Amino acid sequence: MKVTFLGTGTSQGVPVIACPCKICASNDPRDKRLRSSILIASDAGNIVVDTTPDFRYQMLRAQVKHLEAVLITHSHKDHIAGMDDIRAFNYFQQQPIDIYASDFSQNVIIREFSYAFADFKYPGIPEMNLRTIMDDPFVINGLQFIPINVMHHKMPVLGFRFGDFSYITDANFIAPEEKEKIKGSKVLVLNALRREQHISHFTLDEAIALGKELEIPQVYFTHISHQLGLHAEVNPTLPEGMALAYDGLEVDL
Repeated sequence: MKVTFLGTGTSQGVPVIACPCKICASNDPRDKRLRSSILIASDAGNIVVDTTPDFRYQMLRAQVKHLEAVLITHSHKDHIAGMDDIRAFNYFQQQPIDIYASDFSQNVIIREFSYAFADFKYPGIPEMNLRTIMDDPFVINGLQFIPINVMHHKMPVLGFRFGDFSYITDANFIAPEEKEKIKGSKVLVLNALRREQHISHFTLDEAIALGKELEIPQVYFTHISHQLGLHAEVNPTLPEGMALAYDGLEVDL
């Protein structure tokens, strides 16, 4: 099984087009961050976590030719806006795509993509089977997923553990009982928006502290804003076993 980082960036702090900042001007491909998402690939098929506004390009760039399911962490636009583009997989696979999400996220998806759930469905619309994520583990492609409940300020968000890999984005609080679900992972992916305090995201220092607290051997930071700085400048300052993720990074499990 392999996890590929499709995107490691965020809409937070993204400059306007033609911004002269050093992030936009960087020639380092690790600074070219699309919105945060991962691809979980195995012999049983492909699963994507979140359909960002960059979803179509992410699928093309990663050469994903088949998609079995999508997991949704939460319903903010930077995590669901690309869902319309699952229609290409519908066309080639001739079947709906299973979308796993909380009840709250499902309600937003139905509202935002109402045409996909209308009584009269126009030909070519995205076809989805909504699957409700509860607190219990569930299985896709023979892989067990454990939901991890975290808080994004006042908004509940889902993280996921599968095997020895835990993935959390858009969080600034994790309850003790949810941390227990993460412990024992070999790899943890955690959001680290910037150095300064933020109302709904972990800062870099907070994310580092949490990685140390949970004693995870390898921690990758994602959902990185321009405000954090250049990959080449930030990454060498991180503790051993911790690193900034970047688009295209692959982790074999």
